[in-house]
Amino acid sequence: MDLIIRRAVLPTHVAGRDAPVDIGIEGERIIAVEPRLAAQAREEIEADGLLVTPPFVDAHFHLDATLSYGLPRVNASGTLLEGIALWGELKPQLTHEALVERALQYCDWAVARGLLAIRSHVDICDQRLLAVEALLEVKRRVAPYLDLQLVAFPQDGLLRAPGAFDNLKRAIAMGVEVVGGIPHFERTMAEGAESVRLLCEFAAQKGLRVDMHCDESDDPLSRHIETLCAQAHRLGLAGRVAGSHLTSMHSMDNYYVSKLLPLMRESGVAAIANPLINITLQGRADTYPKRRGMTRVPEMLAAGIDVAFGHDCAMDPWYSLGSGDMLEVAHMGLHVAQMTGTDAMHAAFDAVTLNPARILGLADYGITPGCWADCVLLDARDPIEAIRLRAARLAVIRRGRVIARSPAARATLAIEGRPAEVDFKLRR
Repeated sequence: MDLIIRRAVLPTHVAGRDAPVDIGIEGERIIAVEPRLAAQAREEIEADGLLVTPPFVDAHFHLDATLSYGLPRVNASGTLLEGIALWGELKPQLTHEALVERALQYCDWAVARGLLAIRSHVDICDQRLLAVEALLEVKRRVAPYLDLQLVAFPQDGLLRAPGAFDNLKRAIAMGVEVVGGIPHFERTMAEGAESVRLLCEFAAQKGLRVDMHCDESDDPLSRHIETLCAQAHRLGLAGRVAGSHLTSMHSMDNYYVSKLLPLMRESGVAAIANPLINITLQGRADTYPKRRGMTRVPEMLAAGIDVAFGHDCAMDPWYSLGSGDMLEVAHMGLHVAQMTGTDAMHAAFDAVTLNPARILGLADYGITPGCWADCVLLDARDPIEAIRLRAARLAVIRRGRVIARSPAARATLAIEGRPAEVDFKLRR
């Protein structure tokens, strides 16, 4: 074999067991996962009972805006609408080279964090399609180490922005894979619903996936997710459609939600929450009590709906923080959604690994024979500990090759009578 990872603990939902296993890799594929492999390999990694997981997956990001914080100014109010206005000010100043450079820097951060697949929305409302061309170049350049899936996103509204639908079709023809939308940003509810219909029909015609910014507001009457589900059901798009944000669901009355959740399940529409950003941008007009705005994640999971967490933004007009760490995203999502039960914390880990991989349609993802040899060795013994510690990525493996390493987190104490070195895992 080319590589064996010895004595690895897998997430229980992957392995169905807690005992350590050896993972055997030949070329770019996993060929064996067994309690003890007698074979030898050219390279061996001793996991020593630590967690090996499939790579992290970000189901919702904006790579065209990333790392542009402070250009041309800072979002003073911190609101979603000022962020959109600020992005509009920045767009005329964008250059191909700067877009590529910032996106590549973020991709380096992602790989170092074990994040090896990103779905990025790219604004198509600029007639030049400058960001589309730049991110298609980035997609080609990062392909050896990161799967980048692009969404044609009409940031200023499909019907509201002149030429947006034509631009979206041009972007798809250039190689963008997913159809995006933003129905709540159209001029009226009716035009928002019409944009959903047009986009879903176009996606069905082209055989494409759909991922719409949907109901990203505090308005309980913003209900475009209902239209998205109806169109997905009508057009047979089950399993190929996601509604991103869905923050209005936070403010909807419970009776309406009791109707909406079965509709989402029936139509096969997934949900993508963005904990870091949803709780930062929503509820800005509230005094107290103040809504935090994140959608109803536990209720959707209980209803059998696929739910993923996305990072959404990093150092851009909407969010001044971020580092590409999906464990930080899971950590925030777990707290905001009050997912503190054991099963719920494992579900938060799934929301940045298995669930987004399924939503993106990633082929051969996982830690089983035949899958791509893509995995991350974490300085933690289980998914809950990984989230608690935002564990160091001791080794990041892509197609059977180690492409990033980080040291374990340790502290040295200068306290008489105490251990000289401390790690942060619970003693067992």
